[in-house]
Amino acid sequence: MSKKIDAALKTLVKALEHHGEVMGDRPLSAKKAGRATERVRQAAAEYTLVVADKTGQPNPFVDFLDPETVRSLRGERDAIAAKKGTGSTGPSSSS
Repeated sequence: MSKKIDAALKTLVKALEHHGEVMGDRPLSAKKAGRATERVRQAAAEYTLVVADKTGQPNPFVDFLDPETVRSLRGERDAIAAKKGTGSTGPSSSS
C-alpha cells in the first residue's frame, strides 16, 4: 500500500473511531459532535484525494453524495483529465 494512502486511511479510521465515541456520549455535546463530524469529513476528503491522485480511482463515498455534487465532481474530474491530456508532460505516476 502507498505510504500516503496508508497514512490517510489511518487518519480516517481514527476520526471515525473518535466520532463513534463522541456520538455514544450521553448527554451528547452538540459542539463536540460537530467537531467530530467535521474531522471525519476532512479525513474522508483527504483519503479520497490521495486515492484519486495515486490510483485514478473515483471517490469511494460517491454514493453518499447528492446528485448535484456528484455531477460537479465528475465535471471537475473530467476537466482535470482533459487538462492533463493536452500536452502536459509531468512525471509518470508509477506508485
